[in-house]
Amino acid sequence: MAWNKKALIRYRTIDKCLQNHSRKWALDDLIEECSNVLFELEGKDVQISKRSIQLDIQMMRSDKLGYNAPIEVYEKKYYCYSDPDFSITDIPLRKVDMDVLAESVEMLKQFSNFSLFNELKGVIQKLEDRIYNESVSSKPIIHLDNNENLKGLELMDKLYQAILKKIVLKITYQSFSAKSPNTFNFHGYILKEFNNRWFLVGRRDGLTKISTLAIDRITHVDIDLSVDYDDGNFKYDTYYSNTYGVTVLSEDQLIDIEMRVDRYNAPYVLTKPIHSSQCLLKTYEDGAVIIGLTVHHNLEIERLLSGFAGSIEVLKPMSLRNRMRDKFRMAYLLYDKKDGKR
Repeated sequence: MAWNKKALIRYRTIDKCLQNHSRKWALDDLIEECSNVLFELEGKDVQISKRSIQLDIQMMRSDKLGYNAPIEVYEKKYYCYSDPDFSITDIPLRKVDMDVLAESVEMLKQFSNFSLFNELKGVIQKLEDRIYNESVSSKPIIHLDNNENLKGLELMDKLYQAILKKIVLKITYQSFSAKSPNTFNFHGYILKEFNNRWFLVGRRDGLTKISTLAIDRITHVDIDLSVDYDDGNFKYDTYYSNTYGVTVLSEDQLIDIEMRVDRYNAPYVLTKPIHSSQCLLKTYEDGAVIIGLTVHHNLEIERLLSGFAGSIEVLKPMSLRNRMRDKFRMAYLLYDKKDGKR
């Protein structure tokens, strides 16, 4: 159990003891009660020193956790609350706490339609009730992109639980290019969101190559307990280190990109780097810049660069420059029709 969690359990135990006025509480008594509670939770003896309980009492007396507990010593050895009705669980939240809590609830509510977060709904409702009773309701300040109409969101919880519990999935999947669905066993590693779409990343049973499945293309999900789960020693950070988006390619498709960004868009690209490898190569007097980055040449990077339209110019490599030129040439032909008809 984490150290800070143990400390909180001790605070609550000490608080409960000091609310019991039917007996006297010496330091050894508090140690015994805290040890008993931790034993019930962990199933093993936990050694608690006198120094730990003394520091706990000192922390409870202070304002660091907002308790300000009125703990006094009488008869030189016993502890009690000077206010017999005091409890650390009844402390009203400060305004700054309420502000943070209110905004956190608004953020959580944006995820409440995901089946993955169904278990949070009861907690969210309780928090909303507490906030409503103690503060004035306010409009959310932070808003996260969330498309509730995305296909496949109802599968999120099952996929999440399978990854968490290391269970092999039996998935029926049909990509946009496939004529018919395909069913296979799948070892899921992570759920990844990109551009407001969700993907299941893992490995098909019997294969070593990592696969990325769009969740909106999964038509059915079941589990297969007869197959042993294999995490494949998957490391998220390493796997995606050279990729923008979700499509990870081989090392021979890794390219060094240099592009000129006009002065109007340079601040946006500099303050929100396209990729962790991005670096500034040159700054022009008019504010334009040349930046460099090293990524896989996948569809996602092409779409990103296309979105800048005439605001950027790919200088290197020529393969990407030619690809972008062809895309813009096709776009020009589409828009060069006066009547808009094809």
